Amino acid sequence: MTAQDSQPLPLAQRPAEEVDAFLTREQEAYDALRAAGLTLDLTRGKPAPAQLALADRLLDLPDGFTDRDGVDTRNYGGLAGLAELREMFAELLGLEPAQLVAGGNASLVMMREVLVDLVLHGAVDSERPWGREDKITFICPVPGYDRHFTLLDWLGIETVTVEMGEDGPDVEEVARLAASDPSIKGMWLVPTYANPTGSVVTQEVAERLASMPTAAPDFKILWDNAYALHHLTPEDAKTADIVSLAAAAGHPHRPIVFASTSKITYAGAGVAFLGGSVETVQWYLAHLGQGSIGPDKVNQLRHVQFFGSAQGVRDHMVRHREIIAPKFAEVDRVLEEQLGDLGVATWTRPAGGYFVSLDVLDGTATRVIALAKEAGVALTPAGSAFPGSHDPRDRNIRLAPTFPQPADVTAAMEAVATCVRLAAAEKLVADRG
Repeated sequence: MTAQDSQPLPLAQRPAEEVDAFLTREQEAYDALRAAGLTLDLTRGKPAPAQLALADRLLDLPDGFTDRDGVDTRNYGGLAGLAELREMFAELLGLEPAQLVAGGNASLVMMREVLVDLVLHGAVDSERPWGREDKITFICPVPGYDRHFTLLDWLGIETVTVEMGEDGPDVEEVARLAASDPSIKGMWLVPTYANPTGSVVTQEVAERLASMPTAAPDFKILWDNAYALHHLTPEDAKTADIVSLAAAAGHPHRPIVFASTSKITYAGAGVAFLGGSVETVQWYLAHLGQGSIGPDKVNQLRHVQFFGSAQGVRDHMVRHREIIAPKFAEVDRVLEEQLGDLGVATWTRPAGGYFVSLDVLDGTATRVIALAKEAGVALTPAGSAFPGSHDPRDRNIRLAPTFPQPADVTAAMEAVATCVRLAAAEKLVADRG
């Protein structure tokens, strides 16, 4: 017998009586799990308290209240944000300072503002406001970020999905859709360590997205670079330079870039950024100025002093990696140990970001999540990574291991594995009739 022959058969290929016995054992294991009285949460990608504590020196800053030009940060003004902070993060994001705005706490607010401005007023390169079109449609790579989809739904923007691969979205399908339908005005994309798959958009895919013909002349790529600096290994993934690529292709206003320090310093008291062509930045500021006289520049100043330089940000992120990388390793260890030879699940092994994307047997994700909930383990609702919360195959589950303590990550993943095994066995027996 060869080593390959000695490998256990996938569960679906085992004899009926063996699957029946497996189901009985897993039901017993689940009953014991439910009796354990767990209270664990893997629903949202939040920084752990130990990560937040890395930035606690912010509470003793700023030292003084003037920026490098002597401007009093306590007063009105400075709509684009502090120049020294924009310079620091422009270096990190591959932009020029004039191409970047430093704002308030949440990049999600900037995304909402951009979408609303597009609907009400149109873009720099629009002939008319998007709201005057008969229909607006966005391309959404899936699995993707639920809050992107929520914003579109809130504004009545329709969605069309494409598959997200390891090198980014299915670029041939994106190009086909964008070229064929003038109602398709844009797309969402998390380019580096995507939520939830951990995919990294390659330079080649980014170049195609930047240069592809589109039926809508004012097509936009909302480039949500939320995890650009959130590496889990010493080998840092480099984000494709979408702004330069688009400018070189003759579409300088196509990308609008978003980022923040929400998972770098304080999730509730960071700084958000918006970038793009100089004209796009001015367009955004012109609309922002109708309702703002400036961001929290005191908070921006404390971030400048806390980091000191772009390298200071990079060094800070190494300390984050030391805290969370072992948690991701534990997720992979438990899943491999408890599911690896059954053929009932696949999962990502991200090199950065905040999530692991788990695919279970088609038609069982909802059941897995319900079983986990009954056993005291909270998971993101099934379908969350799809527009309308509808996963057509009911298989995807987003895991967020950053917030729990390491021991809780182990317990939670062992519980999830038990639920996956039970749901898979139930389905295989039911399908057999």
